[in-house]
Amino acid sequence: MASSPSKPARADAHDRPINPATLREIGLFGALNDDVLEELARMLKTQRVSAGETVFREGDPKAREMYVVLEGEMEVSKRSRRGRDMRVAILGPGDGFGEMSIIDMQARSATVRALAPSRLLTMTSENLDALYRSDLKSYALIVLNIARDLSRRLRVTDGILADFTANVLDEYVVGKKV
Repeated sequence: MASSPSKPARADAHDRPINPATLREIGLFGALNDDVLEELARMLKTQRVSAGETVFREGDPKAREMYVVLEGEMEVSKRSRRGRDMRVAILGPGDGFGEMSIIDMQARSATVRALAPSRLLTMTSENLDALYRSDLKSYALIVLNIARDLSRRLRVTDGILADFTANVLDEYVVGKKV
């Protein structure tokens, strides 16, 4: 059983507000017009997390937000069947995480913690729903951008899995026949 999540990332009252120019540089918001970027800049919040702080834990069932790294570095880890936490990714500025729980409405699939002091942009399912209700085209573009990023990551994972499988076969199956 996964331990309970640590205290959620906190909003920093002295943090710089997000602006449309910053959003324009993030792939998640690609192809959105200036009016939508202005609205999102007003709607979305930023949070600061300290090095070592956990943003969320694998198995958390109450997940209804995603994040984009604005500054800093995050580690994504997954618990193996043997109970060992394995690093599966390191994320930096512009990288998003947590989107799977917004799309499939399931518990968190991994644990994410800050490796360095970080600043995150948060998009909640409520933010996405508000966009759906006000601008269906922009909503569709964001969901398409999420799908593109998930597809890219799946391709990378497929390549890693294929290499790993080939190495195991070479080492343990083919090697024993010689």
